[in-house]
Amino acid sequence: MATFLYRVGRLAFRRRWYVALVWAAVLAAVGLGALKAPGAADEGFSMPGIESQKAFDLMEQRFPGATADGATARVVFVAPKGEKVTAAENRKAVEDTVTDLADGSQVATAVNPFKAKAVSKDGTTAYATVTYKVAADDLTDASRTQLEKALDEARDAGLTVDAGGTAMNDGGGAGGSAEAIGVAIAAVVLLVTFGSLAAAGLPLLTALIGVGVSMATILALADALGLSTTTGTLAMMLGLAVGIDYALFVVSRYREERAKGRAPQEATSLAVGTAGSAVVFAGLTVVIALAGLSVVGIPMLTKMGLAAAGAVVVAVVIALTLVPALLGFWPNAVLRRKARASGRGEAETKDNGGTRWARFVLRRPLPVLLLGVVGLGALALPMTSLQLGMPGDEAKSTSTTERRAYDALAQGFGPGFNGPLTVVVDAKGDDDAKGAASTIAREIGATKGVVSVSPARFNEAGDTAVFSVVPSTAPTDEETKDLVTAIRGERPGVESATGATFEVTGTTALNIDISEKVQSALVPYLIVVVGLAIVLLMVVFRSLLVPLKAALGFLLSVLASLGAVVVVFQEGHGAGLLGVETTGPIMSLMPIFLVGIVFGLAMDYEVFLVSRMREAYVHGESAHHAVTSGFRHSARVVVAAAMIMIAVFAGFIGESDSMIKMIGFGLAAAVLLDAFVVRMAIVPAVLALLGDKAWWLPKWLDRALPRVDVEGEALTRAADTPEPEPEPEPAPAGQEAARV
Repeated sequence: MATFLYRVGRLAFRRRWYVALVWAAVLAAVGLGALKAPGAADEGFSMPGIESQKAFDLMEQRFPGATADGATARVVFVAPKGEKVTAAENRKAVEDTVTDLADGSQVATAVNPFKAKAVSKDGTTAYATVTYKVAADDLTDASRTQLEKALDEARDAGLTVDAGGTAMNDGGGAGGSAEAIGVAIAAVVLLVTFGSLAAAGLPLLTALIGVGVSMATILALADALGLSTTTGTLAMMLGLAVGIDYALFVVSRYREERAKGRAPQEATSLAVGTAGSAVVFAGLTVVIALAGLSVVGIPMLTKMGLAAAGAVVVAVVIALTLVPALLGFWPNAVLRRKARASGRGEAETKDNGGTRWARFVLRRPLPVLLLGVVGLGALALPMTSLQLGMPGDEAKSTSTTERRAYDALAQGFGPGFNGPLTVVVDAKGDDDAKGAASTIAREIGATKGVVSVSPARFNEAGDTAVFSVVPSTAPTDEETKDLVTAIRGERPGVESATGATFEVTGTTALNIDISEKVQSALVPYLIVVVGLAIVLLMVVFRSLLVPLKAALGFLLSVLASLGAVVVVFQEGHGAGLLGVETTGPIMSLMPIFLVGIVFGLAMDYEVFLVSRMREAYVHGESAHHAVTSGFRHSARVVVAAAMIMIAVFAGFIGESDSMIKMIGFGLAAAVLLDAFVVRMAIVPAVLALLGDKAWWLPKWLDRALPRVDVEGEALTRAADTPEPEPEPEPAPAGQEAARV
């Protein structure tokens, strides 16, 4: 492996013009393809195998066109204190607003609340449902402006008016500002780490090129592969993260080789041969974690994982080809100012912050290990009370109209009104379909926790009925989950009595089913991902205990970060400091996202740090000295990479959406705990306690595993004497390669 990558780095350095031109051509080609490709359609969310999805599919089959996903807006009117919306002036204001809403070119229907009996029992609250002909993403600015104008006119009449629904989603979310802040902080961290603008700029430049290639490819293939507009979100985030990390590691090793007196070409080749090997295996662990998302069985999540895995592959290839090519153009620019004058790197001191910390841990490994494990264990304890769900408008800030509309409906119609259940009765083959539907509705209506059941609506064939069930509790309440379970538990008795069957769906039931499926998929996902990574790390480190230690440390950090998320977002401790106004269940996909993303980054840090220890051990250092050597060479790089990731993820905490806050907080906490507690404290403590046993591998397993020279032992022996620098190749079209 190291010899092959050494040749790749040497070739990229010598043929730098061709490498640069090839990447420019690739970027231009995929960019052009993205511009010409039809826009990516949002195919919606689906999860095969759960009851809610089966019921939804049955509705689409039996009620063709009825489940079209056009945008909707639920406009809520609340009368002034002491008045009712049914009063003459207030009623006129409501009806005028509904008339104005119906005039929009994209509006299909706007239902008058007084005709639809959408008025609360106390007469203080009413709501009008506006249905659009197009999906929320396709609403024009004119339609949104018309909706806002109608609401403002109703407010001017003295009513309190707010609106919820998919039409209020303007497509915003995590995006430009958070990523821009992350890139800016990354630039500062890189500048402090390297002390050179060029050295700081090169990882950022190559990472942005990699993200550009990845995102353009996703957009170009979106229509052909059925990718949605959200597929590239994870790819952009991780492509930027690992792109910076991998280039950072190669550049850092290049500077180290230059400090030993290597010529630029030889230093570049050795950097790619050694650091590049770590990059390849670190990238493979990330790809395994992301591709493993397909185990969960959610098509959207599978596509996001595979797209992000592709972005990681691009980042690896760029680190192995474009980075050494750019080093060929500016071989001295990435060095510190003092080193540039002499044309060789600045010698690395044998005693730096990394070595001092390593010696501290080596002197007292057991206390450090116990403190780290106990601390992470204490943080993980709240995770035992984890409740999964899909927070909706109730989790948004009270400054948003969606949250105010949610609260007004809950106050006027009851907490369960915001999350009605939809029951689909399949009476195909039953002679008395209407009688069967009435029996089922009556049985469900008598269930404890049900407030009301709407009249059944039949399809044209008369063999399928749909009705709504309003619970007495809020959508995210545990009692609502128990109610859904109770209603489904009545199915066998109802089927035997009527000959018809039914299924429960709706947003609330769908969220419950998603939570249960994600929970059941989490353990298989961990087994597949962690198992494959352990095998891969065995090949890298030729050790049995080091990979097991790496996996156990990762599990500790993930459980601790999930515990921290529960403490803040579910239990509410410190929630105000992050701007979280309402606590509740943790987003269903949060554990899967956390495991997939953090596992990849954690294994990055593990490979970067421990590969240098392994390299020192293979080259003759004792087990204890190898730990110190690994920290001397890699601690600064790992700390810089972790700080960059924490900054990028923490930037999302400032977003207004509570789910984005949750993701940003969880990822930042996980990287913080894994990098600084597990990798920088627990790992050296465990290696110190194990000594030479850490690198033990059974002979039969040693023979079975393929051998890869990740440590670059052959390269180090061959490169002990610096080679003279060959003449640079002439640049194409008569241009000369710029050298600083």
